[in-house]
Amino acid sequence: MLRKVWAHFDAGGPLVGRPWPIRYRGSDEERAGHLRAMGVRRFTALAYAHRPAMAADLNAWTLGFAARTPECVPSATFFPEPGVLDVVDAALAAGARIFKVHLQVGAYDPNDPLLEPVWGRLAETGTPVVVHAGSGPVANGYTGPGPFGEVLRRHPALAAVIAHFGAPEYEGFLDLADRYPNVRLDTTMVFTTFFPGFPPALLPRVEELGLAGRVLLGSDYPNIPHPYAHQLDSLQRLGFGEDWLRAVCWGNAAGMMER
Repeated sequence: MLRKVWAHFDAGGPLVGRPWPIRYRGSDEERAGHLRAMGVRRFTALAYAHRPAMAADLNAWTLGFAARTPECVPSATFFPEPGVLDVVDAALAAGARIFKVHLQVGAYDPNDPLLEPVWGRLAETGTPVVVHAGSGPVANGYTGPGPFGEVLRRHPALAAVIAHFGAPEYEGFLDLADRYPNVRLDTTMVFTTFFPGFPPALLPRVEELGLAGRVLLGSDYPNIPHPYAHQLDSLQRLGFGEDWLRAVCWGNAAGMMER
């Protein structure tokens, strides 16, 4: 599976408009060891299902990885297919504490009726779900703040983490964060040289939300085209100060996972 993921990124230039060389190849143990060496104390294993009949097997792997890797938060995924609630409930029973879904790669509607009980279960249990809902790198009919905004309208307590700050629809997802108190945004690749173009006029809202507990550090490690530290440097260059960095790089996520 990982070799297929790497092959996808190796061929990703035409899709994203520039090469995407994977920076951190190697074994699972080597990649986890590199995080430890950098002082990363907690991390996730955010696999996602992009077609039917994948989620249960992916969850077995990610939850197994967490069981043998003390720093890893038990992570899981799901896909709109018959039995999806059973898959989610099984993952929760096995200790999953966070989920990941990818509307852009999976090309499915978050408002699929099959997912309605899943969103309800996650909202009811307070379990966070990281959602790639933005249209980057290529839009489909289910990306952007509109479709996932409908999910939040029906499940306003859902603890959703919007990956990549919702790139490129930054303002629309910031509006969702303003409207729903459990919506957060992660910094994955945003503000780096690989993701240029964040609107300067929106930066005061980023600062405010970070101090309010609503911005979380994200990296997409290990499948990134730049050094891990570049994301941290990019956040420091925003100039929001030590309190903001401390919140975004540790306190905000720690507080979310304590609920």
